[in-house]
Amino acid sequence: MTNTAKLLAELIALPSVNPAFLPPGHPHAGEGRVAELLASVAARAGLDAEFRKAIPHRPNLLAGLGPVGKTRRTLLLAPHLDTVNVANDKQLVPHHRDGRLYGRGACDTKGSVAAMLVALCELARSKSRPRETEIVFAGLVDEENAQAGSRSLAASGFRADLAIVGEPTKLQIVTAHKGSLFLSLETRGKAAHGATPQFGRNAVHRMARVVEVLETDYAAQLRQRRHPLLGCATVSVGTIAGGTQPNIVPDRCVLSADRRTLPGETETGVCREITALLRARGLVARVSNVRLAPCLPLETDARMPLVRQFLRNAGQSRPAGAHYFCDAAVLARGGIPSVVFGPGDIAQAHTAEEWISLAQLERGKEMLLRFLKSLP
Repeated sequence: MTNTAKLLAELIALPSVNPAFLPPGHPHAGEGRVAELLASVAARAGLDAEFRKAIPHRPNLLAGLGPVGKTRRTLLLAPHLDTVNVANDKQLVPHHRDGRLYGRGACDTKGSVAAMLVALCELARSKSRPRETEIVFAGLVDEENAQAGSRSLAASGFRADLAIVGEPTKLQIVTAHKGSLFLSLETRGKAAHGATPQFGRNAVHRMARVVEVLETDYAAQLRQRRHPLLGCATVSVGTIAGGTQPNIVPDRCVLSADRRTLPGETETGVCREITALLRARGLVARVSNVRLAPCLPLETDARMPLVRQFLRNAGQSRPAGAHYFCDAAVLARGGIPSVVFGPGDIAQAHTAEEWISLAQLERGKEMLLRFLKSLP
């Protein structure tokens, strides 16, 4: 296997499950083992590595390569180090089959971690170090939950002229992605004995009508809003819970829904339009977003010089879009223009048989290295 594939196999074997998805103290929790390995790899290549505070006991890893001369611009390579939970412990044993490497995080997003760091290490060992561009690798924590790593880095005042955020894009340069709202809708009724339901008001029945409006009328309304790279906004009802036992008319029902937003849409605007649509159908529900922090859409100007250079270097005539949310929007909101790029297909992410094409992994590393060598 190539150096990139070998590093990825090592990363897969080190669990880095986001602690939000595990019981306290679970041995698979946290990015620390992966960060320590990457710091060692970076140091051996002569990179300046440091751990920078993000959240307690879970720092970001930064590894930098300075230019030959004075720093006039900074490029950030920013994949995340955490993964979702494993389907079983076999996902922590990397295995190679039919040109693919299997294991948790293979594509989301340890493949990007390996491709980005190996590219930077090879650049550090070559004679092609940029004259005036600093390149920083940032292994970010907590992307899969609350994006504390990218939020901390952006809030720290760190500045870069462009961030390339590592996610599985099938080696397409992505300049726009959707935002994410986790909506909570609550209907209220009046409890009564199940034998005399006429004396109550059934909150579950009211919510059933709300679901019908969301999945039909509202979804159709959203299909009329289109973005050239992202397509239409979407809504999807995920959970519903109401009532306490069969013989009590339920007085409360709560629904959760996933609402993917387009650039220009806001949390306030979304909650307001849903409330108005329900009211027009004679329905009342309390609508709120339960996300811990804003998960906004991304839209980066593809005409920016470094973005144009990356696209040209990759042989890509126009940028792509992604339906998922990631750290790129957080960094962009913090003042760092961002694009998304990496090997792998999001269709394999979070699955029980997660894998990445080894050919695509190596091609991704080569594309990154070629771009880094082209920087002034």
